Amino acid sequence: MPSNESKLTVVGAGLVGSLLSLYLARRGHTVEVLERRPDMRRETLDAGRSINLAISTRGLHALRQVGLEEEALKHAIPMRGRVIHPVKGELAYQPYGKDDSQHINSLSRGWLNQFLMTRAEETGRVSIRFRQRVTQADVAAGTLTVLDEATGQTREVRDTVVFGTDGSGSAVRQALQPQATQEPLGHGYKELTIPPGPGGSFQMEKHALHIWPRGSFMLIALPNEDGSFTCTLFLPWKGPLSFATLETPAALEAFFQEQFPDAKALIPGLVEEFFARPTGHMVTVKCAPWREGGRALLLGDAAHAMVPFYGQGMNCGFEDCVVLDSLLAGQQDWEEAFRSFEALRKTNADAIADMAVENFIEMRDSTGDPRFLLEKGVEKVLLNAFPGEFVSRYSLVSFSRVPYRLAYEVGAIAGGIVSELSQGLKRPEDVDLDAAAKLIRGRLTPFMKEHADGFRPEG
Repeated sequence: MPSNESKLTVVGAGLVGSLLSLYLARRGHTVEVLERRPDMRRETLDAGRSINLAISTRGLHALRQVGLEEEALKHAIPMRGRVIHPVKGELAYQPYGKDDSQHINSLSRGWLNQFLMTRAEETGRVSIRFRQRVTQADVAAGTLTVLDEATGQTREVRDTVVFGTDGSGSAVRQALQPQATQEPLGHGYKELTIPPGPGGSFQMEKHALHIWPRGSFMLIALPNEDGSFTCTLFLPWKGPLSFATLETPAALEAFFQEQFPDAKALIPGLVEEFFARPTGHMVTVKCAPWREGGRALLLGDAAHAMVPFYGQGMNCGFEDCVVLDSLLAGQQDWEEAFRSFEALRKTNADAIADMAVENFIEMRDSTGDPRFLLEKGVEKVLLNAFPGEFVSRYSLVSFSRVPYRLAYEVGAIAGGIVSELSQGLKRPEDVDLDAAAKLIRGRLTPFMKEHADGFRPEG
């Protein structure tokens, strides 16, 4: 394991940076964390950019390793499936897993971030300094130039190992100057709120993620502890139905009345929130390398920002912490650990980033489509009829720690099987299980046996 004498600096006290500092402290290191924003535990930060978290198996495993899973789950709401809201007609429910034990969890980003910062500081080895902006970085030399925005003074941090967990616009990544691609999504997002009902009651199904799919755009809602729902409108920047066309209260109200009438009835602050809150951008970041010798390493969104439509951004970043921690436990020095980390994580981060974009198309276009609903029903039948033999991409991503790249490839095979078995079907329960067995054992089983070693979780 690298020497505890090393000076360590984590740039960014968001979710991944706070958890990483906790992992490093647990290994006996002293860590300074530099955060550009004020301390959210003492000052209210601008609302409107959170996108509620959906924490699943990978993220919960990372918290479990440092004894924090149980407390986090006390503040989480299980979401067992999607509730689809058409413009007119009946709501449709799509379970996420083979039964209710397989669910994702809605969790407040703000609460979790504050919780992790406090627990990191409680180790006695982590010091978090706020309003600290990294203005220059010579990562090869281990030198950071830091502006204290509270005092206006500039200082240098020298001879340090730098961990860049400073998000999709990472200053550390810019200093590394890797080959990077940033693919902005042609959609922005705006947060809105469905308040609690009388006595803190939930005005919609509590244990579900709600989706209003509308082809090129959509609205989603996740439950909060207080009975409210955080809604997020995903809409193109430009076009006939876009943020560019919603410039007046009248236009906004007419749009919601036409597209989301049931949601509109539940959002009393629609106009005020919409025009007061910022419109968020979404981007996919892929870059290489993620490291500079044993001096600097990127993790989380700084290395692999992704759009939020698989609910895996934080889960993937937390898994980064687990993998790095396992490498540091293996007596590798910083340079060896960083090299191994990038080799293990890069291909998997690229895979989940691609799946996140694909899932956006599924959520906004397909979730209300009868053919899609039929195939999801067939998938659930197969998951229950062939336990351990048939697996879906979603279940591998959300309910296992199988590397993302393998989940991607298995999903392609499983999806092909479901599509073939669904031809001519009217009801999922009528699927031909004998034909299913042949297809699963002819296509999926050989692939899974061939890649059996790869199905071991990372970390």
